[in-house]
Amino acid sequence: MITLTRPEGTKPEDLNLSRRALAGAVFGGYAVYALSASAEPITTPADGLITETVQVAASDRAIPAFVARPAAKGRFPVVVVVCEVFGVHEYIRDTCRRLARLGYVAIAPDFFVRAGDPSTISDFAEIRRIVSAASDGQVMGDLDATVAFLKTQKYADKSKMGITGFCWGGAVTWLACERRKDFKAGAAWYGRLAAPKPGDFLGEPGRQWPIQLAGELKAPVIGLYAGKDAGIPLADVEAMRAALLAARKKGSEIIVYPDSQHGFHADYRASYDPKAAADAWWRMLAHFAAHGVKPKAFKPTA
Repeated sequence: MITLTRPEGTKPEDLNLSRRALAGAVFGGYAVYALSASAEPITTPADGLITETVQVAASDRAIPAFVARPAAKGRFPVVVVVCEVFGVHEYIRDTCRRLARLGYVAIAPDFFVRAGDPSTISDFAEIRRIVSAASDGQVMGDLDATVAFLKTQKYADKSKMGITGFCWGGAVTWLACERRKDFKAGAAWYGRLAAPKPGDFLGEPGRQWPIQLAGELKAPVIGLYAGKDAGIPLADVEAMRAALLAARKKGSEIIVYPDSQHGFHADYRASYDPKAAADAWWRMLAHFAAHGVKPKAFKPTA
């Protein structure tokens, strides 16, 4: 069984991938590197939904994006789902289906397609290479292309767009809400807030991090963090809270689950915490609803 407690994944000495976990990952579509042998991931049915992989026209090429949406007429609010370092694997697709069953259009772009598919790889050095190849500029450009795609779709309500992301995608969520005006609200799940040390994963010069741009936040974000996260110290969380307060950014908040680990929402990992995951999920939905990103029938109660 793998214990994944860091934003970038485990270190080599943490890894003890069983044959059962590897087989489950390959045939179930989950990230090979992080699947727990004892996991029982949530499987959300697609009945009543339209699910498909579309092609989004980015600046340099078309990129695939998984879409799940209600199989009904009308326009629906949108949530862009930003993946972890493991890419758009079954956990991310299931998250999209969960949102679609609530009445959202959920779309998960593949930001890593240019360099590879990290979900199929058990060597973290190779995953690191793939993820590091996705520059700030490329990621924001892909988000712009995704938003542009959505604005042309008759099923999407372009006036009601939110964004959420996990791990690597949590940091992207903060940055998107700091840099772009298209999103009315964001929900960042245990995304790194401050720059890593030089030489560490994603620690290369030139990348910006959420705490650096807190004063530019254009949409309120709810941050969902773990008290026992080995890669995101609580000092960073408190510094982000202070930065938001100093910038007078109302509507944003950060929730910390003191007994949870990084990845507590990821039901295919050993770090999954169902109680914290359920609470944080409903807090996310309530945050979206409070800021105008909600389906007509949604009631923010657990």
